Amino acid sequence: MNTFEENMARLEELSEKIRNPEIGIEDALSTFEEGIRLAKTLENEIEKIEGKIQILMNSPLDEKQEAAETSKEQPRKQQKKNEQKKAEEKQAATEDDGLDDGLEFDLFEEQSAPSEGLRQNG
Repeated sequence: MNTFEENMARLEELSEKIRNPEIGIEDALSTFEEGIRLAKTLENEIEKIEGKIQILMNSPLDEKQEAAETSKEQPRKQQKKNEQKKAEEKQAATEDDGLDDGLEFDLFEEQSAPSEGLRQNG
């Protein structure tokens, strides 16, 4: 049994042979018949290969692959949780900062008033 590649090479040979203007009608006909048989064989092989590819693409992962995929997803999930937690902490800190800014401003005003008086006197 010939391989796919060998059959393709033979089909190309037949294609070149049949294009020769000096080929006789009987030889051309037999060459054409062989070419058609090879083309159908190659087509069937391609369909089998495509079927195998579809099966592989649609088949569920085996346990080892599932475990590997799950272990890849775990850090992503943890990272999302960490990002969400940081965002919540940042939001809480922003709310706290808003309150602190007001207090700091009040303290600053109280401290700056006497120093302004000193500047005017000095």
